Amino acid sequence: MGIPEGFDWSERKDGSVVITHHGAVATVLRGRRAADFVEDVEAGDDQELMARVTGNYKHGNERTAKNHPRNRR
Repeated sequence: MGIPEGFDWSERKDGSVVITHHGAVATVLRGRRAADFVEDVEAGDDQELMARVTGNYKHGNERTAKNHPRNRR
């Protein structure tokens, strides 16, 4: 738990990068962001990087936020 998984990426002919999560398109990176992503993914943990780029990762405060008085009904 807490380890990102299910991400995949592919680079298009035009240089853009498509990141998918469990087969669904999560985001498309173009230009400098795409080039930086390709460099970074080759150097580190690709699943963690893709989770950060797409914003699809847990922050560790979900339970705290759920129990906050503002969020209770």
